[in-house]
Amino acid sequence: MRIPSALLLSVFSFAVFAVAAAPLRASAQTATDSPAQPASPAITCKDDRKVDADKMIAACSAVIDNASASPADRLNALLVRSTRYADKGQLEPAMADLDRAVAENGSNSRPFRQRGDAYRREGKYDQALRDLNESIRLDPTNSDGFAWRANVFNNTNRFDRAIEDYDQAIKLDPGNAQAYSDRGVAYYFKGDYQKAIDDYTKAIKLDPDRPRTYSNRGAAYKKLNKVDLGMVDETEAINRDPSEPEFWDNRGLSHADKQEFDLAISDYNEAIRLRPRANFYTDRGDSYNFKKDYDAALADYDAALRIDPNFVFALNNRGTVWHAKGDDQKALADYEAALRLDASLETAIVNRKKIVLDLERKGALMSVAATPSFDCAAAKRAVEKAICADTELSRLDREIDVAYTRAFALAKKDSPKAAEAVRQDQRNFITDRNTSFGRADYAIRDAMQKRLQVLQAKLPSDG
Repeated sequence: MRIPSALLLSVFSFAVFAVAAAPLRASAQTATDSPAQPASPAITCKDDRKVDADKMIAACSAVIDNASASPADRLNALLVRSTRYADKGQLEPAMADLDRAVAENGSNSRPFRQRGDAYRREGKYDQALRDLNESIRLDPTNSDGFAWRANVFNNTNRFDRAIEDYDQAIKLDPGNAQAYSDRGVAYYFKGDYQKAIDDYTKAIKLDPDRPRTYSNRGAAYKKLNKVDLGMVDETEAINRDPSEPEFWDNRGLSHADKQEFDLAISDYNEAIRLRPRANFYTDRGDSYNFKKDYDAALADYDAALRIDPNFVFALNNRGTVWHAKGDDQKALADYEAALRLDASLETAIVNRKKIVLDLERKGALMSVAATPSFDCAAAKRAVEKAICADTELSRLDREIDVAYTRAFALAKKDSPKAAEAVRQDQRNFITDRNTSFGRADYAIRDAMQKRLQVLQAKLPSDG
C-alpha cells in the first residue's frame, strides 16, 4: 500500500510463497497382487485428504500391523500414515514412521524423498539435503526428487541452484505443475517477475485447481504494477479456497494500494476471522490509519502486539498513530521499542529522528532525555532505582542505549560475529554495573560515561 512520508511500514505478508511438494503419489508404487485388508471396508490406506486423519491413520495402521501385507503396501502405509500424523501436528510419530520406512526400504528412493521433505518443513536443511541427494542417487529419473531438493534451495535463498533442479524436474516430467509453480517462486525472489508469471501461467494450464498458484501469480503481477491483473488472480484464489486467510489479506493489501480502504478492511476482517494473526491486525490497522480512524487503528495495533509483542511493524505503525494523536512521547517510545528489536529498521529510524526534532522544537526533549531506557516503575535493583532518581544518570543510560543500538546495527552489517561481540560487551557492562554498584571504589557516573565513550567510538564521526 502507499506509505506516506515514510511513516507507515507495510507488512505485505504474501505468505503464500511457501514452496510445496507434490501430493504423495501412493498409488503408483502400491502392489496389486496381494492387497492388505483395510481397517474398514469403506476406507483404504491411501493419500486421500478427504478422509478424516484419525480414520486414515487407523486404516494404515492395520496394513502396517498385517504380517501378510506386501513390503510395497507396508511402505505405502508408513508414508501415508506419516503424512496424516503431520497433518495433525504430531511430528514425532510422523518422523518415526519415516525413519522406519527408510530403515526397512534402504534401496527405495521414496522414503528418503519424503523424509527429506519433512526435514525441510522443520527447517533442518542439512538433513533434508542428505536425504534428497540419496533419493536422487537411488532414482535419478524421478522428477519429484529434483523438485523437492529444489525446494530446499528455495527455502535457503539459493535461487539459482533451485532453478537448476526445477529445470531438471521439468525435463523429466514436463507435466509437473508444482515444479513450474515453485520455479516461479524462485524467479519471483530473484526479482524476475515476468519469468515468474510465465511459470505460474504454465502451472495453471497444467493444473488449474491450485489456488496458491493464482495468488503467487497475482503477487508477481503487482510487482510489475499490474494491480488489476493481480487482483483478478487473488480473487480466483479466494474463490477456489475461501478458507485460506492469506488470500483475503493479500487482496486486502491490493485494495489498500488502490486506496479502497473500506474494501480492504472487509477482506482483512475475513482473514482475521479465519485466523487472527499479528500481521492481519496490523494490515487492517494501517487502513484505519489511512482513514484517520485512529482509535480503530490503535485497537488493531494493540491486538497485533498482544499476539506478538515483538512485531516491529505494529510497533512502528502504532507510533504513527500516537504522533497523529499528538502524543509524541508515546510515539517515540514505540519507535525506540521497534529499534531495540531491529536496529536497522529504516522506517523507524526516520520516524524517531522526526519525532526527536519535533520534541526539540517544542522544547520537550529534556523530559525525554531525563528518562532512562527502562521502565522505572518496574525497577527492582538498587542501581536501577538510583539511575531513575538521578536526572544525569537517566540521561546517560538513555544515551548508552541509543549508542549501543546503533553500534549493534553497524556490527550486524559487518558480520554476525561482530554483532555478537558488541552484544556480549554490553552484557558485560550491565553485569559489572549491577554487581559493582554500592562498592566504595565504584563510581557509577564515571563508569557510565566511559561506557558511552566506548560505544560512541564505534560510530561514524557524525554521531
